[in-house]
Amino acid sequence: MSKPENRALLDQLDTIALGISETFAPFCEVVVHDLEHPQHAILSIRNNLSGRHVGQAATEMGLARIASPDFPAVIGNYANQFADGRPVKSTSIGLKDASGNYVAALCLNLDMTLFRGMQSALTRFTETTAGPVEEHFEPAGSAAIRLRIDQFAAGLATTPRALKTLERIELLQALKKEGLLEIRKSMETVAQHLGVSRASVYLYAKQQPTTDDTA
Repeated sequence: MSKPENRALLDQLDTIALGISETFAPFCEVVVHDLEHPQHAILSIRNNLSGRHVGQAATEMGLARIASPDFPAVIGNYANQFADGRPVKSTSIGLKDASGNYVAALCLNLDMTLFRGMQSALTRFTETTAGPVEEHFEPAGSAAIRLRIDQFAAGLATTPRALKTLERIELLQALKKEGLLEIRKSMETVAQHLGVSRASVYLYAKQQPTTDDTA
């Protein structure tokens, strides 16, 4: 790849870096490295979290790529840290020219400080202890009807609103047998969950399943 082509590649890479940095701001630093000039490798740095600056030398990762075309193109999610000790999750992506030599790299450095704090808070928030007795919360009322309908439909590998006529009749018989139609406004709940009229639900409840499915 010629020098002008390398320059075009770096320009495009910087545009990509800008897009990534805006998407993951302010937690992710995105750095473009020009590996043809290792002593001044950092071409651009977006969401600067590391305190580095444009024109600084390549890192050990960049030097390893320069030294060997066989170095992996992508090193993802490896542990790293900023100079002040903040934990970092890094990903480094190398780009080669037509000759197979690395000429550029795009590096993402995610500051894990906030996320680890959130993780600790969530862990603390979700901690539970055993109660003095085992307690169960069963759904009641309309929720129980909707849950039973969902279970019935799932058993047929479908959704409540996709049930065929014969299946709806069978469902209503099951709800009646289990006493769920005795719940207040049960027919309205069934109609809403199936996406049909209440008149249809009353009709289904009066019928018995047959082998004639006229969906």
